[in-house]
Amino acid sequence: MITFFIALAALIFGYLIYGAIIDRMFAPDDRQTPCVVHPDGVDYVPIGPGRAFLIQLLNIAGLGPIFGALSGAIWGPSVYLWIVFGTIFAGAVHDYLVGMLSMRNDGASVSEITGKYLGFSMKQVMRVFSVVLLVMVGVVFMVGPAGLLAKMIVEGGASIAGAAGAAGEAAGEAASWIPESVVSAMHSFVATITGKDLAAGEVLSVADWTKVLTVVILIYYFLATLLPIDKVIGKIYPLFGLCLIIMAVGIAGATVMNHLNGTKPMIELWEGFYNMHPKGATTPIWPLMFITVACGAISGFHATQSPMMARCLTSERQGRFVFYGAMVAEGIIALIWASAGIAFYNATDGGFSTANLLAVGGGNSTSVYEISVGLLGTAGGILALLGVVACPITSGDTAFRSARLTLADWFKIDQKPFMPRLALALPLLAAGYAISFINYGVVWRYFSWSNQTLAMIALWAGAVYLARNVSAWRGFIAAIPACFMTAVSFTYLCYAPECFNFAVKFADGVEFCGISMNGVTLSYAIGIIFAIAFMCIFIGTFRAAAWLESEKKA
Repeated sequence: MITFFIALAALIFGYLIYGAIIDRMFAPDDRQTPCVVHPDGVDYVPIGPGRAFLIQLLNIAGLGPIFGALSGAIWGPSVYLWIVFGTIFAGAVHDYLVGMLSMRNDGASVSEITGKYLGFSMKQVMRVFSVVLLVMVGVVFMVGPAGLLAKMIVEGGASIAGAAGAAGEAAGEAASWIPESVVSAMHSFVATITGKDLAAGEVLSVADWTKVLTVVILIYYFLATLLPIDKVIGKIYPLFGLCLIIMAVGIAGATVMNHLNGTKPMIELWEGFYNMHPKGATTPIWPLMFITVACGAISGFHATQSPMMARCLTSERQGRFVFYGAMVAEGIIALIWASAGIAFYNATDGGFSTANLLAVGGGNSTSVYEISVGLLGTAGGILALLGVVACPITSGDTAFRSARLTLADWFKIDQKPFMPRLALALPLLAAGYAISFINYGVVWRYFSWSNQTLAMIALWAGAVYLARNVSAWRGFIAAIPACFMTAVSFTYLCYAPECFNFAVKFADGVEFCGISMNGVTLSYAIGIIFAIAFMCIFIGTFRAAAWLESEKKA
């Protein structure tokens, strides 16, 4: 519990102190922002800072700070360090720089920003990379909440059965006011998707409900992708935000209370400051934990979301609160869920252990459901789960919207008319629905790696901007976390089974630069080499920027 409150205080003070330092370095001014220069009523719509903060938070706080944090907690309390330091020095800096650079470039997407500061080739790579990532995000944040809602419905005893005129068991007596034609249409819709004969009284399983809800969420995504940002997203996000706040406060409070009464004690950092993963050395903290936690510390997905609010803020001075502040808030959510997972599944009978958390699969619909209901009871658990469901849904809709905007920036397609928006949205959503049939765990692993790699690239772009346009030395505030993420991303690329799988392929050893090493050590070496190489390239940019500064002063 002491570790939890220290980490919580560190995140808050990180925003107040380091966030202010970053903001002062970037030096926001009173220039006109994109929505003030050319509001279009669709994407460039003036929004107040309070609402913009809430939208930004819900945009970025998908399943990452919940599922990712719970999965990262399998390695033990060391996950707290990554959440805290990653959020303050990497994730929040990343989100802030991308948002501010987008504002200074007419609300440009991250791919266009990257191209401006890292060159045309990197722009092309980022265009493809970001669209693919956004579609994967949309899929992850479509299937995840559908599965969780399906579990809530089935665990709650709801089902659809019986003839069309009888509303079925799910609706019961309370649904008698629904017109028969509507009920019939609902049953036909469900029967078409699941292939079940509802008239014969068949009951839907979790898998059936997941299929139905996936389509329902996809329909909502279609509307949110097409309609003006203040018509759907701007209207419902305050309600989702309330659910999110209730969820975080409720889970945190119940976790602390259970620690105090000894029911489910939390593990302090000094009690588990080692690799607590039950699989031990085969699942090293670096790079696996840093990739797994993803959005709870730093996320390239956020780089695709920040430009959306950059098109809506009315002053650059709102950037710290909206971009840096929202990431810190997400870090707090990740901290709460990591703490709850470690405590809830802590096997104290044989000493502290995360084996039970691994057994349930880490972060997934089952673990979130069990934690929410187990800590808060049925009523409180439902509120908490609604907050959990709100997170991914409010990130999935803006993922597809960002993909549309990225393609529009790429091909210079005006998005004010309806038909060009429709032409871009339909294939994106169709691709997302097709990918939703792939194993969820596989999609999440590829999403996690591509997510952190995109964050790495965005940080390098921010570092180059700062070195060239603000101060040569100040570029290092982004270059240092970018260097670290380079090492993590390339190490994971070499190590992971879904990537090059060096850990297995070279388990018996291999010669590298005249040194004999196994696949794990080789993965570490390659990651470090790439990090050093990228830093050397940046230092070349830094030296050129420093020379230019001295020439200007002379």
